[in-house]
Amino acid sequence: MMNTTSKRMEHRWAPHSLNDIITCSTTMLFTLLDVHVGSAMSVKPPSLSNRELLNIKVQSGETTDYPVAKVKILDRGGDMPKPTKVGTVNCGFCISGAFEDTSFASLAPLVSENTLKAVKEMGFEHMTEIQHKSIQPLLEGRDILAAAKTGSGKTLAFLIPSIELIYKLKFMPRNGTGVVILSPTRELAMQTYGVMKELMTHHVHTFGLIMGGSNRTAEAQRLANGVNILVATPGRLLDHLQNTAGFMYKNLQCLIIDEADRILEVGFEEELKQIIKLLPKRRQTMLFSATQTRKVEDLARISLKKEPLYVGVDDNKDNATVDGLEQGYVVCPSEKRFMLLFTFLKKNRKKKLMVFFSSCMSVKFHYELLNYIDLPVMAIHGKQKQTKRTTTFFQFCNADSGILLCTDVAARGLDIPEVDWIVQYDPPDDPKEYIHRVGRTARGINGIGHALLILRPEELGFLRFLKQAKVPLSEFEFSWAKISDIQGQLNKLIEKNYYLHKSAQEAYKSYVRAYDSHSLKAIYSVNTLNLPMVAQSFGFNVPPYVDLNVHSKGGLKMTKRGGGGGFGYQKGKPAHKAKIFKHVNKGKGDKRQFSR
Repeated sequence: MMNTTSKRMEHRWAPHSLNDIITCSTTMLFTLLDVHVGSAMSVKPPSLSNRELLNIKVQSGETTDYPVAKVKILDRGGDMPKPTKVGTVNCGFCISGAFEDTSFASLAPLVSENTLKAVKEMGFEHMTEIQHKSIQPLLEGRDILAAAKTGSGKTLAFLIPSIELIYKLKFMPRNGTGVVILSPTRELAMQTYGVMKELMTHHVHTFGLIMGGSNRTAEAQRLANGVNILVATPGRLLDHLQNTAGFMYKNLQCLIIDEADRILEVGFEEELKQIIKLLPKRRQTMLFSATQTRKVEDLARISLKKEPLYVGVDDNKDNATVDGLEQGYVVCPSEKRFMLLFTFLKKNRKKKLMVFFSSCMSVKFHYELLNYIDLPVMAIHGKQKQTKRTTTFFQFCNADSGILLCTDVAARGLDIPEVDWIVQYDPPDDPKEYIHRVGRTARGINGIGHALLILRPEELGFLRFLKQAKVPLSEFEFSWAKISDIQGQLNKLIEKNYYLHKSAQEAYKSYVRAYDSHSLKAIYSVNTLNLPMVAQSFGFNVPPYVDLNVHSKGGLKMTKRGGGGGFGYQKGKPAHKAKIFKHVNKGKGDKRQFSR
């Protein structure tokens, strides 16, 4: 494999100097176990009006202390498009003009000395394109809907204006919360809080973090004491808005929704609508995202003012991913998937890798299995306690090398430094999810990284969707003779180790269920799964059966399985509507893998 080791940075994740992004050729020789690289959206932009700032007299405050991750905000400069009117409805225009100077120092007339001093101490000299286009309009009080690729520096683009807003209004704790920043996941919220803590080094205003999994009583006390800038996850924020009497939010000046599309995808649409209704209408609103969807457009209509500004820095780019990312796929039959993964991870154990799975149980099983066979890995998934997730996140962030197994909880917004490889062991739900997964590597100026997508032969149709989404992909070819043949040992281990056996069963079932829930049914059809072959990758000679509840509603309820085999969990549906996967060849006359 090409040696892509990069110089590890001793400074706190300081970015590289501002240079052109290295363009990688789509034909390169890798040695992924002798791998050879073969051949290889738009939204109606809204607009907004100037808002009136409330004249609130405030004094100095205090800060709260949370764990801080080292965070690298990324620079990606570029020319701005000419101003144009967009859309047939009155929903805005693209930002016009350009700063003569793209350095942060050029913001001196608009940004306080305290903020610029902190930016300099963090090691940043030049603004990225999204920062270049967003900061000045935001400082003027404009509402913004901004779209930019992952790793483009969106965090600083909204943090600097929000801090300046509180600074210029001289907020103090008794005035309550002036800025709310919403993040889709706890990890991203912690990371945003970490960046803000560094930016607030020379400021005296209070700031805090509230999120699910934390001590709610302690959060309520801090809110009652006064938190001027608040980073939050949607569910916990709505909880405090509705139930915390001491939460002073009537003086709110600005609402920031980070990764807006992701917040909507993970089921917070109703919470967002309720939050927007509860918050003061007289405010500035910023929506930042890596992709634009119809739901984001709908959210913009209800949350932004009549004339918001649309900032799209990647609208005219040829590729949806960054130039320094070399990405490819391998075609691997189901029964050899784990052997391929094991060999690849073992060969690259000195590098920094992230491996994506489709379910929490699959992450848990592979974490237990790989550590058991002396291949150290870390894991992050949604079923872990928050303290464990937080500890693992910071541990991987600060490591020079290591392997992190994760679900898509880590695919959005997180800026983990120097990731060499992104491995998608289980396929993403759609091209947008693919883009966000690979966005964890090749971040920043001259950022270089690699991405590997593992596909079954039946899944090659997904490449067509990636091509339509402007994702350049090459095929990685390699010799199967170099794959570690550990199937026999794996089967014996799963058979003899009770705990691994139970974990493998749950992982196998969750894999099949996740596969059945894919949105691209034409590509990821559960009917194409050869269950005995799939089961081999989990260490089973005979596949366990899986109940697939079709169009299920309601909670868990014990009902009789339509396919026999005793009682099992079905979500309150009649037995004839349940899809039952059975042991293949278990019956004499029935050769089907499943019945409906």
